[in-house]
Amino acid sequence: MGISYEDFEVNKAYEIGEHTFTRDEIVAFARQFDPQPFHVDEEAAAASAFGTLVASGWHTCSVMMGLLVRNALGGSTSMGSPGIDDIRWLKPVRVGDTIRMTSTVLDKRVSASKPDRGIVTTQWTGMNQRGETVITVRAKGIYGLHNPGAAA
Repeated sequence: MGISYEDFEVNKAYEIGEHTFTRDEIVAFARQFDPQPFHVDEEAAAASAFGTLVASGWHTCSVMMGLLVRNALGGSTSMGSPGIDDIRWLKPVRVGDTIRMTSTVLDKRVSASKPDRGIVTTQWTGMNQRGETVITVRAKGIYGLHNPGAAA
């Protein structure tokens, strides 16, 4: 069985994976979900505050979620999420940028109303190949316990 509530360690950072953003995927995502000119048109992007084509912040979030599911949650006791508390897009993600994702456990607690599961608060951090933090996401996940009643 994969990771469960008991396996998370507060203050521990977990490497989740990395992704390189291509021009074609940036434009394809943006055309469907966030068709602002600086995401879909190179000429408009050149004239924007970014000076070049950049990925939608929602694209970056989606990539991070995909990495998390494929590389960390498979086979886990994940029961979904009650929500995201905070998203910060700190630097633009440009064509060719490789974003490396880590997830740090900030807090965890067993549910008072459903003691067979716990809530884990994490901060996802995406850093580009230059070591710059481009995105942070603070989220909660619900995980089943392997041994309900044994976890503090």
